Amino acid sequence: MFDHDISAQLIEQVNQAITDKHCLYIHGARSKQFYGNPIEMEHRLDVSPHSGIVDYQPSELVVTVRAGTKLIELEKLLIAEGQILPFEPPIHTENSTIGGVVAAGLSGPRRPFSGAVRDHILGVEMINGRGEVVRFGGQVMKNVAGYDISRLMAGSLGSLGVLLNISIKLIPAPKQEVTLAIEANSQQAMTLFNQWRPTPLPISASCFYEDCLYIRLSGGVKAVESFSQRIDGDILPSAEGFWQAIRNQKHEFFDTLDKPLWRLSLPPATPALRRFESDTLIEWNGAQYWLYSNAPTNIIRDIASKHGGHATLYIGDRPGVNYFHPLPSVSIMIQKRLKQNLDPHGIFSSGRLYKDF
Repeated sequence: MFDHDISAQLIEQVNQAITDKHCLYIHGARSKQFYGNPIEMEHRLDVSPHSGIVDYQPSELVVTVRAGTKLIELEKLLIAEGQILPFEPPIHTENSTIGGVVAAGLSGPRRPFSGAVRDHILGVEMINGRGEVVRFGGQVMKNVAGYDISRLMAGSLGSLGVLLNISIKLIPAPKQEVTLAIEANSQQAMTLFNQWRPTPLPISASCFYEDCLYIRLSGGVKAVESFSQRIDGDILPSAEGFWQAIRNQKHEFFDTLDKPLWRLSLPPATPALRRFESDTLIEWNGAQYWLYSNAPTNIIRDIASKHGGHATLYIGDRPGVNYFHPLPSVSIMIQKRLKQNLDPHGIFSSGRLYKDF
């Protein structure tokens, strides 16, 4: 299931790190180096040479791919078969890898409607902190042995092991997509989000920015045409480019660099955060707020917690601040136990997720 020459080199590096008692910074193209707590990077483990398709069964809607495979190359292969990654991950650079996508656990505009990265991971093959190649999960939905461990690799930022191969569940590409633009203020946008949520509208993405609400409908040709007629909005002619910019965080909103950028994850029915309206972009039917703010960290996180969500410092420099929202004590205990089991010597990206592990 894996490239023996390259995997042997990776295993050797892991074993050497165990012997020398130094930490490894695991990376592919380093396109997400900005994400997570800054850590020492003296010793690197580059997974990008471990690339290529291991197994692809279009009829089964499953692909198994090496972690170093470029995301754009994988998507080119899938679209040729009329299939896509359900979670529409951001492509930060042309060299972004699928292993980096899983390790960061970042999903794009389609996430609330088709599922997150972790929801579509069927199995992984990885090197653990003992220098062993281990496998969790499988290649089909019915094979669920170890499935939870596979899903826990999503968002682990390399802190639990070195991803080698990943099996991913796919979905068919939609036959038709239409994006409608609707003039609205933030409160009107949230009202529409709440109205649309229980309906059969084939929504695959939504975004609110500068008094305009964008909604993408995806599916069969007749269904999309029929439902688009029910919404009082103008068809956006440059829709593909717009959603690519949102997905890859290249939209003009993401050009601001003079303030920290926060990502707030909130329940979809959360009222608009009027205090920050001028510095926000809202996605996922109101469940994700992108926010530029110099407000103190505790204020931003208290607001998120009050609404039952959490706040991540996505880009910015705040010394002493953990980039990820503090975990409940029970979750911390589980995370530390998992880290101890999979990485007993503490050699993998220590501190990148949380400073204590």
